[in-house]
Amino acid sequence: MERWQNKAAIVTGASSGIGAALCIDLVKAGMTVAALARREDRLNALKDSLPEALRGNLHPIRCDVTQEADVIRAFRWVDEHLGGVHVLINNAGVVREGNMTDANNTEHIRAVIDTNIMGVVYATREAFQSMKTKDVAGHIININSIVGHYVPTIPGFPMSIYPASKHAVTAMTETYRQEFSNLNTNIKVTSISPGAVETEIFREEMKQKIPTIKASDISSAILYCISTPPNVQIHELTIRPLHEKW
Repeated sequence: MERWQNKAAIVTGASSGIGAALCIDLVKAGMTVAALARREDRLNALKDSLPEALRGNLHPIRCDVTQEADVIRAFRWVDEHLGGVHVLINNAGVVREGNMTDANNTEHIRAVIDTNIMGVVYATREAFQSMKTKDVAGHIININSIVGHYVPTIPGFPMSIYPASKHAVTAMTETYRQEFSNLNTNIKVTSISPGAVETEIFREEMKQKIPTIKASDISSAILYCISTPPNVQIHELTIRPLHEKW
């Protein structure tokens, strides 16, 4: 992590789960973190949970990644106040239970697409433009899912368009890898595909029925990925709980 000391990281979906754990770990590892989420009260509580000496390195920014203007505003603030982004973690994501054939489900499907796909598009575009302009050998992490590689049947948990949205992230990660290389940059991109994680995405009764891993486990893996030498790019990392059945 030495080369990232005092550099800026942006974490979307930072108010809970993997995003919150990652913000804490990045700050403790020496980075300055812009924590983006809709729930500003949770971001402020996250900042207050840090040791007092480190709180100045976490910057809560209210941002809805489904709103392009919000994302542009947040990245502009980081450019102006933190010297530009060096690491982006596209962590914001939602799932809406149900079937794609359910009646009157347009709002739920749109929420998943706008967050899981368009949120990544907006943030990655702004991060890339900042990194390229400032000639930064940055790193972009996309929080994907095992359902971004196949579609499991999970009893009692119909996932509607969620697997399709994560399959899009898989394809987007490869597209970004090719674009970054073709444009002669040294920007890395990595897809992290967890199995079941103890986050708000699962109902409590679901967590009790299946093996899970902790948000901190994913955060540790991300720190490993961004710590690799400049010539090493971890393209895809799958992390599953032991004994996961699907």
